[in-house]
Amino acid sequence: MKILMINKFYYRSGGSEIYMLELAKMLKAKGHQLMEFSMQDEKNEASKYQEYFVDNINFNKREGFFKDLKKAFHLIYSCEAKHKLEALIRKEKPDIAHLHNFSFQISPSILGVLKKYKIPVVWTLHDYKVICPNYRLFTRGAVCERCKVHKYYNCFRYRCLKESYATSFLAMLEMYVHKLILKSYQSVALYISPSKFLAEKVKAWGIPAEKVKQLYNFIDLNEWPIADNPGEGLIYVGRLTKEKGIMTLIEAMKALPEIKLQIIGRGPEQENIQQLIHAYNLTNITMLGYKNSQEIKKLLSQSRLMILPSIWYENNPLAVLESFALAKPVIASNLGGLPELIKDGQTGYLFKAGQAADLAAKIKGVYTNNELIKQMGLKARDFVRQSCESNVHCQQIEALYQQVIES
Repeated sequence: MKILMINKFYYRSGGSEIYMLELAKMLKAKGHQLMEFSMQDEKNEASKYQEYFVDNINFNKREGFFKDLKKAFHLIYSCEAKHKLEALIRKEKPDIAHLHNFSFQISPSILGVLKKYKIPVVWTLHDYKVICPNYRLFTRGAVCERCKVHKYYNCFRYRCLKESYATSFLAMLEMYVHKLILKSYQSVALYISPSKFLAEKVKAWGIPAEKVKQLYNFIDLNEWPIADNPGEGLIYVGRLTKEKGIMTLIEAMKALPEIKLQIIGRGPEQENIQQLIHAYNLTNITMLGYKNSQEIKKLLSQSRLMILPSIWYENNPLAVLESFALAKPVIASNLGGLPELIKDGQTGYLFKAGQAADLAAKIKGVYTNNELIKQMGLKARDFVRQSCESNVHCQQIEALYQQVIES
């Protein structure tokens, strides 16, 4: 099978890229031909199709009026992406296209090309972009569903993207253009949702139920052996952004001076987090910044509990699956897809999102109980074996490809 894999980043930028690259590796090993379509970047992994990649675009960098105006139009409709993808399709004639994260840098303009050449489209939803202009269902520090259904003007009204009227206006306009005017998303044959929560949410917002298939992310247990001992300390792995709820975790650590916490990741909230740690004079927190996958695996295996204090609707975080694979329980907030993974008292604990006292109590209640932590860790790994095993996932993806092609 000739599979066109589309994502705006072709390096391990985050969970969606890790998923895409690992899936592509498995599909290649099974004899399928993979064609990549992405954005130029010096961090990219090698691809024989990189000549077709769109030019690098950094929406966070100001480059003068005319260049910024060009980027604004690109966000809504990229002629470059359309033409380059068309050239790739003409040469390789793929059987199916699998989309991941492509908005903004590539834009939904590519959907018209795929429709023109009658290429079936499958889209794995790594976030809420198909229904939400800022892709998170989160704004002004809280979960937000104001745009339901097609009320995208709220994105501009509440400055939902980067707290900027200009950027939020463009995100709003992009949704109206592709959802209601061009109806670009109608050409998607199947949406794959990594969580039941996201699947139900997009259906409630108007995506036809028959077009939505729920399928958890995957992990190869052979590459994540069980840690030798319960480990020491807490660990957080992820982006340092407001919706991740790290301030709640910092607050909780005030009540846990005898327990160490390591924070892995970087992001726009890094300075605010450091300031809060300093203001509280907390000596039990270490910020480690960016770590590669092997370093993260080692640090996770040495820790006792992974903490995910999100205050937004998490989907199906790879960080949770990685912790489970190492037989490490997770304490997480009770939002989004997290309760599907963390069975309270079995594979970890859930706490009330944003409630630092509840989080501290959950940590304190289990931290010194080695036997309970071991039992929960083994149940967590067993959950991965039953629901997120890599070979089974790949077979399911292949079956979905065939189903979509035949239909």
